[in-house]
Amino acid sequence: MANAEKFIVLPYRKNRGNLVPGEMRQASNAMSAEKIATSMAARFIGVAAYAVMVDDETGDMSSPRLLIRHGEIADLNPA
Repeated sequence: MANAEKFIVLPYRKNRGNLVPGEMRQASNAMSAEKIATSMAARFIGVAAYAVMVDDETGDMSSPRLLIRHGEIADLNPA
């Protein structure tokens, strides 16, 4: 099982009073993810950039690490 670190940006919006994630965008590196998140911040109630470990075989993501956040975001690691 090969794991690779990937960088994603996840916008959030409100739907019927609940915070829901929008379409995930991939970035080439951490700095790029932070720039994308910052540029999207004005259009969404919240935006977050994460570094995640991705299993190359299954595509499963794990170990999200928050790089930057703007506004309201949901917890990717609920207790």
